[in-house]
Amino acid sequence: MRLSVFAAGLAIVAASSVAHADADAVAGKSVFKRCSFCHSPAPGKNSFGPTLFGVVGRQSGSVAGYSYSDAMKVANKTWDPATLNVYLSDPKAMVPGTKMTFAGLPKDEDRANLIAYLETLK
Repeated sequence: MRLSVFAAGLAIVAASSVAHADADAVAGKSVFKRCSFCHSPAPGKNSFGPTLFGVVGRQSGSVAGYSYSDAMKVANKTWDPATLNVYLSDPKAMVPGTKMTFAGLPKDEDRANLIAYLETLK
């Protein structure tokens, strides 16, 4: 099972590397509406999920004041675009035991656009 998740992740990264070059942060802000039920783009504003302000480049499980799952506390991921792309395709496959209930974004374009938008949150 782990191998298939890993192989699927590699395929997603390969497919998205081209898509990310054409990503649209404005369209990504629209995709973010799905995330905004649990996440805020504002600094220091945690909700059901941690703030996503500054998420690109951040270490997983590191937002002060947010109560992470044990799985996320030990996930040891750096949220770079490639890692975010794999995670956003199927969060529970990448970090089994995460509290995130969102099933993921199946479309490469949606993930690329969302990541482009997240990169603007600095």
